[in-house]
Order: sequence, then C-alpha cells, then structure tokens
Amino acid sequence: MRRFEAKRTAADGWLAPRLHATLRMSRAEAADARLWNFLALLVAPDYVIWRHRGKKLAQAARFSGAHHTQAFARLWWAAELFRDGEDYRPVETACRVQDVLNTTMRLDVVDHRPTALAIVRITHRLLEENVPRPGDQVNALSAAINSAGSTLVYEALAPDPGPDTDSVHEWIAGAESAPAVPLDRLPDGPADGAVADSAIRNLVPLFEQMLADAPKRSRRPRGDENAVDQL
Repeated sequence: MRRFEAKRTAADGWLAPRLHATLRMSRAEAADARLWNFLALLVAPDYVIWRHRGKKLAQAARFSGAHHTQAFARLWWAAELFRDGEDYRPVETACRVQDVLNTTMRLDVVDHRPTALAIVRITHRLLEENVPRPGDQVNALSAAINSAGSTLVYEALAPDPGPDTDSVHEWIAGAESAPAVPLDRLPDGPADGAVADSAIRNLVPLFEQMLADAPKRSRRPRGDENAVDQL
C-alpha cells in the first residue's frame, strides 16, 4: 500500500504474480471462495478498502464475490490465466488495463492459453502506441472474440497441448520450502511449459481484424478504477 499510494491500480500488476507465486495451488483449490473470503475479511481487509475505495467504502463483492470481482481472487486468477508458463510478464501487461480484469477475465475463451496471450499482445500494442481509452478497445475486442466463436474454434487455429500438470504439482509441493517471493523483480511461476509463439501469432491478425471491425463504446472517465496503469 505504501509502494502504490500514488496510483492504486498499479498495485494489481505488482501483486498478482506475487500472490500467485506465494499461494501455490491448483485451479480447483483456487475455486473455493472460502479462501478468498478469509483473506479479504480477516487477514487483509485494510488492503481491500485501500485498493477499492471509491466514493463509498469498497463494495461487498470485493470482500466476497465472483472470481473476477473479489479483491484477491481476481489477482490470483489474472496471474493464472495470463502467465506464459513460468513467465509472469504478460500478467503485468494484462493488469495495466483494468478492463482486462473486469471484462476479459469473465470470458470462457481465456481458458485457451494462446487466446489469452494474443489478447495480451494486442493490449501491449495499444499501450505502446498510447491509444486513447485502451479499456474501450479491450472491451470491444473481448466482445468480438467471445461472439465469433468458442474455444474449440480458436483451438483449431492455434493448437495448444495445455500445461504440464506434473510440473504444476511439483511446484505446488515445493511451497513449504520455497523462499519468499522477491519484491523488486518478478518471481518464477510453475515451469509447466510456455505457449508456442506460432500459436499466438496465428490468432493476433484475426483478433486485430476483429478489433478494427468491432463497434467501440466510448465511456466517460470514471476515475481510478478504470484507469490505465502506466508503469
């Protein structure tokens, strides 16, 4: 909280990979809302209020809510869905645009790793080019991708064998002896295999065309919660 007092949204990209690397667990374990409720209500309610305070106190869903809304669950799942094997750098990019967490992460298609990373790659381009209101672009892209097909369609275009589950289990098993995550450099995630760059490149031109054709809904600025984290 001291580190990011000047820009609370920037805390997401810093905390998400470190939370994921600290709480080593399976997706099935992470789906248990009781863990996240415990963290938010008993361990760190001060963080939830600090990060999600607005005109009023943080909404109840930030303490006990869906995986894409609850203060800690959303960060763990962002790291899980947008990491590239042990590389958390795509997670930092994803968290720089709040709409990736608020909208894109709700879609079933992001379970397909090449799709998730293709979205991050386009998000990175939008940020590098300083495109105004990148959140509106991300929302339009996410809606277009979700409407255009299911994960089966994208799997045909960009095959992905999926993560190495044995490596994930080994990573989880090593949690008790693992050192604390570093504060000033990214930790390493489970070495369960990176996504083939060719699979991502197969999807990026298609998604770029979807973005170009998609209608954009321009929103009025709503303050910190929809801000872009310019690291």
